[in-house]
Amino acid sequence: MKRWFKDFRPDPGLLRNADFRKLWGSFTITTFGSQITNLALPLTAALLLHASPWQMGVLVALEVLPFGLLGLFAGVWIDRGSKLRIVIASEIGRGAALLIVPLAAFTDWLSMPVLYFAGFAVGAGNAIGGAAAQVLMTQMVGRERLIEANAKIVLGENAAQLTGPGIAGWLIQAFTAPFAILLDALSFFASALLLRGIRADARPAPHPEQDMWREIGEGLKLVWHNRVLRTLAWTIAVWQLLHHMQAAIMILFATRELHLSPGMIGAAFVFAGLGCFAAALCAERFGERFGVGPMIVYGFVGTGAAWVVIALIGGTGWPAALAFGAALFVFDFSATLFGIHYMSLRQAITPDHLLGRMTATMRFLALVAAPFGALFGGALGEWLGLSGTLLLVGVLGLLLAGLAVWQPAVRAVRRLPQHAAGASN
Repeated sequence: MKRWFKDFRPDPGLLRNADFRKLWGSFTITTFGSQITNLALPLTAALLLHASPWQMGVLVALEVLPFGLLGLFAGVWIDRGSKLRIVIASEIGRGAALLIVPLAAFTDWLSMPVLYFAGFAVGAGNAIGGAAAQVLMTQMVGRERLIEANAKIVLGENAAQLTGPGIAGWLIQAFTAPFAILLDALSFFASALLLRGIRADARPAPHPEQDMWREIGEGLKLVWHNRVLRTLAWTIAVWQLLHHMQAAIMILFATRELHLSPGMIGAAFVFAGLGCFAAALCAERFGERFGVGPMIVYGFVGTGAAWVVIALIGGTGWPAALAFGAALFVFDFSATLFGIHYMSLRQAITPDHLLGRMTATMRFLALVAAPFGALFGGALGEWLGLSGTLLLVGVLGLLLAGLAVWQPAVRAVRRLPQHAAGASN
């Protein structure tokens, strides 16, 4: 037993590097703040503004719409420019956008359009800055340490996820949701200050500057001609479509059908953080033992099963909150397990000079349909009911998992390649 436990203890490894620690700290700080807003923004809509399922769907759709509008352009900007400066600018922009919500609440101007604007602006910062941060991390640590780096980033984020939802629930219940969003805005500013201390920046890889549309085309061609990237792109795209159908109405389901208070919802989401934490601890070990590809495809199975369980939860109060939390644990464990290996695999097989375009292209393809999923989920929530819509999402998620298991392009990958594969495979 001692030997088994020792195998799963986190190794400091990359955390000995000062620049990586700052980047790791930035991810952790913003994740803590985002855990607050992930609850506070929809709860502001549901409890203070009495939003309908359709309005909740619009809110979630606007949060991911920037990935479709800006994603491909972001890849070119990232490959051409300083990754670090792009990340810092996006942190400041997201913090400023979130400040609008508490200011509107304190001046009695709060409305759904204000939440729509804030959600869209934060999504735009994530579409550009999030991709730049992934490239910065990839070039900072090297291909051979990608799973370790991604696992450590997720582990730091999980520490925030363990405490963030509980604190968020308490803050929302004690001081209202807009006040809680103010803390998230401050977390983005703190992250920007921390990032300014990084000395090593991933400079653009030397390549002749071309027309922007031609460079975007190179990123699309890379994904299309690489069988692994192409398979990952369509499976993640369908998964994100389903995920945003569910995300549009899950808070409404928790508040209106399970009758959970903000504090109970926050406590349930702590279990989600525990699931992420457990997955991050064992991701590297599981990948070595079972293979990178199997960890991706069987992660789909776990998330689909969790969606079904959420839809079947009945009752109210703390028993319902505990059942909700247990389902969130399974979902986040599975999603984190496949997420770590998914990101590591796509980074490992891409040439350095295309990393920015690959990352942005994959994020674009994964999320371009997500706004329609959110709108569809909101519309179905009004027509089919909240629990009925969640059950439909779960059944479709299990069907997707079955398709993913039978995709040899990804499932057959056992180890990360040490050298980029190039444009075709």
